[in-house]
Amino acid sequence: MSYPKVAQLKTPERFRQRLAELGIDIPLDDQVLTADQGSPMAKPWLFGSLKVGNRWCIHPMEGWDANRDGSPSELTVRRWHRFGESGAKLIWGGEAAAVRHDGKANPNQTIALQSNLDGLVRLRSTLWSAHQQAVGETNGLVIGLQLTHSGRFSRPNSKTLEPRIAYHHPLLDLKFNIDPNDDSVVWTDSQLDGLIEDYVAGAKVAREAGFDFVDIKACHGYLLHEFLSARSRAGRYGGDLQGRTRLLRSIIGAVQRDVPQLAIGVRLSIFDRPPYQMGEQFGEPMPFSELLPYTLGFGSKAENPLEIDLNEPLALLKELKGLGVSAVNLTVGSPYYNPHIQRPAIFPPSDGYLPPEDPLVGVARQIEVAHRCKMAEPDLPLIGSAYSYLQEFLPNVAQATVGRGMIDAVGLGRMVLSYPQLPIDVLNGKGLVRKKICRTFSDCTTGPRNGMVSGCYPLDDFYKQREEASIIAAMRRE
Repeated sequence: MSYPKVAQLKTPERFRQRLAELGIDIPLDDQVLTADQGSPMAKPWLFGSLKVGNRWCIHPMEGWDANRDGSPSELTVRRWHRFGESGAKLIWGGEAAAVRHDGKANPNQTIALQSNLDGLVRLRSTLWSAHQQAVGETNGLVIGLQLTHSGRFSRPNSKTLEPRIAYHHPLLDLKFNIDPNDDSVVWTDSQLDGLIEDYVAGAKVAREAGFDFVDIKACHGYLLHEFLSARSRAGRYGGDLQGRTRLLRSIIGAVQRDVPQLAIGVRLSIFDRPPYQMGEQFGEPMPFSELLPYTLGFGSKAENPLEIDLNEPLALLKELKGLGVSAVNLTVGSPYYNPHIQRPAIFPPSDGYLPPEDPLVGVARQIEVAHRCKMAEPDLPLIGSAYSYLQEFLPNVAQATVGRGMIDAVGLGRMVLSYPQLPIDVLNGKGLVRKKICRTFSDCTTGPRNGMVSGCYPLDDFYKQREEASIIAAMRRE
């Protein structure tokens, strides 16, 4: 089975026809308005007490390109410069920064430690200056730093996993070769108490570096996300929903107590799916029938974890709002074990699988779930994900979802690697530059999965000239 490429759909009419063929709905405006024409994407909004100048957001990304001590390399600085050039007024974390060495997802991940204060200052100031140069002003520019511990997916010293997990998950342990009897990799409650203070220390460094907010990362299979499904874990940080969310809530409270000047956001995987593996042709879930009722998910039904159940996620959103979280950036799943759910793409990374559904289905799913969250918590600002696969139609859909009140802002990830100027081009009515549009080749993931830095090797002339480009191209052909 193959799926029509978005670039082949050409017109809004043909795009809608494809949606009808799939039996899905994605809102689409035929005319994309400029800022001068009153585009919904140009309207300011409040992130807590901070005024954000438009509805475009840049998602945090890991470039796998910092220095081994966690300080930024020239590649890291270049990426942040391009974030500033985008014209987006909300920079959601910019970079996933580990709060301690053993929490790095790769040896070249940025860190939020005092030793990297100068590096974080440089990243923020670079972005600020690039924005000033591209837009002509910095009014309404809000910049955050994402704080993280990679948990199960920690690789602080090499490509070899050095997991620190919330609990033993029988499918994920099997998929990633973790000994189910090795309890030394499971956090103790007392160790988690200390981890809370590591997040506070990271927040203090972010504040000293001039950031407006921190994102307490709870998504994509990393540590705080994994705790949301830790029903089998004993002690204060597992069991019922209050126990499973205690670590996230405790970190938020501790940062608010010790760094009250910082606003707080949370990037949250609002639902999950069982891990997938390559089947005969396409990705398929690892067998889970013997694990029913399935208690290993968050936002999924116990009787069928391939179906969504938002009861607990909506309860968590309500609690986060009550805690004073300024906004939540909604995403789903994990790039490590169900990437077609999390990041719809027609081309998988080298360690992935062919998507078992048209990626437009995945886009529609995230837009619809985000809308349900918005209806449940209309006063909590929410940022949407999974728009990059829309390609030429991204501005039309972004404007439609924001204009209809389905989401407050639209976040961009991979698209910014190839086409950082997309937001400012849309707001200024320039029209899209087709040769820069991300086609979701997944090279930006294939590179890091094989020990290389992340970047848009097919479309960014800078990365095209790097020696990794030919290696990755060969891997894609293979």
